[in-house]
Amino acid sequence: MNFDLFRITMTQPLLILYTSLLLAFNGCTPKPAATTPPATTETDSGKVTATTAKPIRMGAERMDLYLPKLKGKRVGMVVNQTSLVGQTHLVDTLLSRGVNIVTIFAPEHGFRGEADAGAHVKDAKDTRTGLPIISLYGNNKKPQPEQIKDLDVLVFDIQDVGTRFYTYISTMHYVMEAAAENNKEVLILDRPNPNGDYVDGPVLEKEHKSFVGMHPIPIVHGLTVGELAQMINGQKWLEGQRQAKITVIPMANYTHETPYVLPVRPSPNLPNEQAIQLYPSICFFEGTTVSVGRGTPTPFQVIGSPYYKIKDFSFTPVSTPGATNPPHKGEVCYGLDLTHVAVPAKVDLTYLLEMYQNSTEKDKFFNNFFEKLAGTSKLREQLKAGMSEAEIRASWEPQLSEYKKMRKQYLLYPDFK
Repeated sequence: MNFDLFRITMTQPLLILYTSLLLAFNGCTPKPAATTPPATTETDSGKVTATTAKPIRMGAERMDLYLPKLKGKRVGMVVNQTSLVGQTHLVDTLLSRGVNIVTIFAPEHGFRGEADAGAHVKDAKDTRTGLPIISLYGNNKKPQPEQIKDLDVLVFDIQDVGTRFYTYISTMHYVMEAAAENNKEVLILDRPNPNGDYVDGPVLEKEHKSFVGMHPIPIVHGLTVGELAQMINGQKWLEGQRQAKITVIPMANYTHETPYVLPVRPSPNLPNEQAIQLYPSICFFEGTTVSVGRGTPTPFQVIGSPYYKIKDFSFTPVSTPGATNPPHKGEVCYGLDLTHVAVPAKVDLTYLLEMYQNSTEKDKFFNNFFEKLAGTSKLREQLKAGMSEAEIRASWEPQLSEYKKMRKQYLLYPDFK
């Protein structure tokens, strides 16, 4: 289904004035509204070039390219609620085509995408197909040899949102690693990156490697999962510098400038396009005393804390599906309503600076998770030192420039300008 975006009801002159004020506040041009994308044509090299306007075709929809690779194979599926072909789940689609699916592997939030962030996801059985479901979250983030010994190929088809700390790409890393160690093939069905039109943020330092940041890439990496899989292989980031046997099934009619609104929420607390676009800039707050709106109708679209000085806006987190025990549950949080702000194509530090500078308890503002999300210890130090956004962003530039050069060799689609 499509998710309704929040609308502002006002007269046209007031709307123009409101938009102008928002752009002035953000100091940056917002992302463009979704338009009909330019099409792409696949070349012999596997890359695609822009042609005329056509709808995106997902990797999962291009069955002529990958069904022959599954014929006669025992298949494991790494999938969740986003793994759709039209309105039908990929598992059901492939079973109807006679594919021998043996096992389903589920990432964070589970096979149906209903579990809280960080919640234990249990092994189970799919009630529709009877297939066993093995969790790849919690204590078993990496498929074990006994779990894949009866498989020939693992199919990865999960919608990502283009940020280093979104854990589906960490699951992909471990699937590739297990496959490399056990001589299995990996088939990756590519999907759009809704934040794929820019690259920004600090590059991860190896001492801060964790499940929310496994690779030396910036917060917004500007890659599809297929491109990132090629980078992981090419840079030999798997354990022991192994390389997995991977095949990426690319999309058709996609470029990195193609706007894309997800038809299904990728996780319980990213319900719409506004939340997905804000996510790279406000996920930092998961490592602070500030709520990102879990337990409200607008997660990742409001931020607030009991310790924020300004009382103009408030919300109170409560237990909700997908956020059963949110931070500051039952407490009034004061902060900012971001449901209608124009979101610039950058990691916007405005909100982090604002909430830190106006906190009544700066000494308790950060927790140990902050460095894992930021990927560096420098950002906390820079905020405490009172550095401006421009000064902080300048410190990212040398590593960002190196990353951008390296990134180009792994692109499958026409890049943004």
